[in-house]
Parts: sequence; C-alpha cells; structure tokens
Amino acid sequence: MTAVSVRSTAPGQIDLTRPSCARLYDYYLGGSHNFAIDREYGRRAIAQWPQLPAMVRANRDFLRRAVRCAVRNGIRQFLDIGSGIPTAGNVHEVARRADPGARVVYVDIDPVAVAHSRAMLAGCAGVTVLQADLRDTQTILRDSEVRRVIDFSRPVALLTLGVLHQIPDADDPRGLVREYHDALAPGSLLALSHGADDIEPERAFAHQSLYAGFGTPLWFRGRSQVLDLFGDFELLEPGVVPLPEWRPDSFEVDALDPHRMSVYGGVGRKG
Repeated sequence: MTAVSVRSTAPGQIDLTRPSCARLYDYYLGGSHNFAIDREYGRRAIAQWPQLPAMVRANRDFLRRAVRCAVRNGIRQFLDIGSGIPTAGNVHEVARRADPGARVVYVDIDPVAVAHSRAMLAGCAGVTVLQADLRDTQTILRDSEVRRVIDFSRPVALLTLGVLHQIPDADDPRGLVREYHDALAPGSLLALSHGADDIEPERAFAHQSLYAGFGTPLWFRGRSQVLDLFGDFELLEPGVVPLPEWRPDSFEVDALDPHRMSVYGGVGRKG
C-alpha cells in the first residue's frame, strides 16, 4: 500500500486543536499518521499509564486472532466499525491469507482515518470505507456501498474493537449492539474489546479524566457490564477475558500480564 501524507487528507475537516482517538491509537502503535496535538496528549497518557502502548498492541493482536477465528468458522465477510487508521495486519490482509475473496467494510468517524483508508485501499476489490458513527446504525446497515460489499443474508463478522467504550450509557450501547445483531444472519460473529475499569481502577479513572479533558470522553466498564453488551450473542470460549487470555498464540503466552491489561475482549455468535 502507498504511504499518504496526513497533512494532505480531509482538508477543512480536521480540528488541529484537539486530538482524536484514531490518531492517538496510531501514535501508541508507533505510526506516523498523527499530529503534534495527538503526540502531546499521547505522551501525557503514556506517562500516566505506561502499560498503554502494550494494551493497544494487545488489542491489535486480538483483532488478528478474532479475524482468524471468523475465517475458521466459515465467515468471509467483515464489518469493522471503529477501524481507525490503516496499519499492518488489517482485517482484509488477515482474512485474505485464508481466502483471497474475503470482503471487508471499514467504518470510522474520524475524517483522517477515512481519508487514509480510502487512499491506501483504492483499487482493492471487495473492500470499501465508510465515514459514519457506530450509533448511526441504519446509515451503516443501509448504505449502498456497504450492501454492495456485504450480503447480509449470509454470516458476517462484526468487529467493534475499542469503540464501545466511547459510547455513554445514555446512548444505550447494548441497544446499539442489539440493532446490529438483529440485522445479521445466523452464524454471524461479534468481536468486541472494551476498556476495563475494574482491573486497575485508579489508572482507568485517571485515564478517563485525561481524555475527558481534551473533549474525547471514554466510559470504561467492568466485566459484568461488558458481558451484558453481548446481549443475545452466545459467547465462544473462553468468554470475556483480559485480551492476552483470549485464545493467545503460543508465542504470546506469558508475554503480557493480564492482571495489568485493562481491556476485555470476547467473541460471540448469533444462533
């Protein structure tokens, strides 16, 4: 894929006075698609919570394992909501190692993430990019490009990694997941990761306060609340666990301490 200058994308849509979650995520991964404001707040966040880059890498590893799980379950269609800025090991790259015909829709609200995705994926058949908010369920599910790529009469893997903790209780995240559940065919999977407030609660609270201070609030939740988000999706083993404990690859075992990994992950199936 071709490198793209972040300063050439999405003119007039970027607020250079405030960091974004997508660009911060890119910064934590060591990427280059971020601004000075993102790096400033990213350094503050890491100083406050040194484990943060490791948690972001663990989230990326969980994404790859969840995609491989979906492929093993016969799924070749992926709807990645909150996909962020493209980096190595994207959903279509992982899925197409098993089946070159795998089809993927990437969705993000951040204009920089969307602009980069569109530039880097131009000409990639069976892949499209949509700018939308996870809460705009009908916009996403009814979009003509989305429906050109995804056949909702067949199973789909819905990926919501690190995005539902950006949705307050007032916006009913469980109800939003239910809307997607009801639109998917039986056999579909939901892969979900979510910031935890019950593993290192003091650090989690401080992190939420930092993000709220620059206008991007987070709502971390406890394990029971994350379990509840799955609704009618039937959890696959090992259930909702800290990310390093969800079906780790052999080389990942003991590499990360789950007791300091304040992100839960899980995968559920629609019956």
